[in-house]
Amino acid sequence: MKLSRIILTSAFALSTLFMSAQTKTQEVTEEVFNPHWYLQAQIGVQETLGETSFGKLISPNGQLALGYQFNPYIGTRLVLNAWQSKGAFEFKGNRNVWKYNYVAPTLNVTADLTNILGGYKPNRVVSVGIFAGIGANIGFSNDEALEVKNMLASNGIDALGLYWDGTKARFLGQMGANVDFKVSKRVSLGIELQANVLPDSYNSKEAKNADWYFNALAGVKIALGKTTKKVTKTVEIPVIYETKTVHDTVIVERVVEKTVEVAPEPKKEPLRRDIFFTIAKTQISKAEMAKVEEVANYLKANPDAKVVITGYADKGTGSVAINMRLSKQRAQKVADVLTSKYGIASSRITVKSMDESFEQPYNDPVQNRVAICIAE
Repeated sequence: MKLSRIILTSAFALSTLFMSAQTKTQEVTEEVFNPHWYLQAQIGVQETLGETSFGKLISPNGQLALGYQFNPYIGTRLVLNAWQSKGAFEFKGNRNVWKYNYVAPTLNVTADLTNILGGYKPNRVVSVGIFAGIGANIGFSNDEALEVKNMLASNGIDALGLYWDGTKARFLGQMGANVDFKVSKRVSLGIELQANVLPDSYNSKEAKNADWYFNALAGVKIALGKTTKKVTKTVEIPVIYETKTVHDTVIVERVVEKTVEVAPEPKKEPLRRDIFFTIAKTQISKAEMAKVEEVANYLKANPDAKVVITGYADKGTGSVAINMRLSKQRAQKVADVLTSKYGIASSRITVKSMDESFEQPYNDPVQNRVAICIAE
C-alpha cells in the first residue's frame, strides 16, 4: 500500500438545526371603553334626622340625573333631588311632625370602585361605585312648622327658634354609594344610598350642629351612546421557525492504517413557541393551538426533552391578584392540552407564571398576554 496514495473520500452532508427569530404583523381586535353621556331616574324614601327615633320621619323622594363617564373609572353627574323632608318635636308624650318641600341641584364626582380595583371588563354585570359633591337645597312650603311653633308657644314653649318661611336656599354637601346591575349594553338597574348635610336651620330647630337627611333610591340608568367600541390595531408578533443548513465537506487524508471516524451527533437546539391569549381570557385560539402542536411534536421526536411553560399577563390591565391568576391559568392551560390531547407525560412539563415583580417579556401590552414554551 503506497503511503502517498491520496484517497478522495465520499462527500457527506452534516445537517444542523438552528433557530431563526423574525416577526410578522397581526391584527388584534379588542372591545374597549367608550366615553358616553347617560340619564338616570330614581325614586325612593328619605329619613330626616330629628329629635325623635330613627325611622319616624320617612318621606317620599325622587331624583333625576344627567351624567358623563369620562373613562371606566371616573365620571361626573348633575343631580336634581327633590320632594319632601320632615321635622318633629315631642311634647307631653305626643310627637308633633311637620313636613316641607325642597329641590336640591347637586354636582357629583363619581368613581367606579369595581373597575379601579378589578380592572375594566366590558361584560361585567355588577359594579359598585361611590360619589361625592356639593350643591344647594332650596326649601319651601314650611307652613306646618309654623302651626307647631304656635301650638308650642301657647303652652309656654319656644321650641322652633330657627323657623323659616317662604323660600330658603342653603349649602348642601352630599356623599354616598351605589350598586348597578347591567341588563344590556346601555341599560342598568341600580340602588343608591345618600347622606346629605346642611346648616342647622334646615329643620327649623336649633341643635347647634348640622342637619342631615338620608336618601335610599332605586332606578334605571340609560346610556345615551355606545358604552364600548371595538378597536383593531396591528402588532408585531414574534415568529420562530426552523431553518436547515447543509454543509458539504470533502476530506482528503493520508491512509496509514484503517481507521473509522464517527461524526458527532448533531446537537438538537431548543424550541420556543409563544402562545398568545385574548385580554382576560385563558382559552387557546385555533391559530395558537397549532403552536402547541409544534411543541408536542418536538417532545415526541425528542424523548429526553422537557418543556418549561411560563405564563404572563398585561400588567397595565387588571389588579395584581387578577394578573397572577391569569398568568398561572394560561400556562396551566397549555400544559393540560399537551398531556390530555397529545399524551405528553406531566413529568416532562414545568409550569411557571409571572410573580409580583411584574416582569414583562414584551413592550406591547397585547404580546404580554402569553404563555412562553421553551422545550429542550
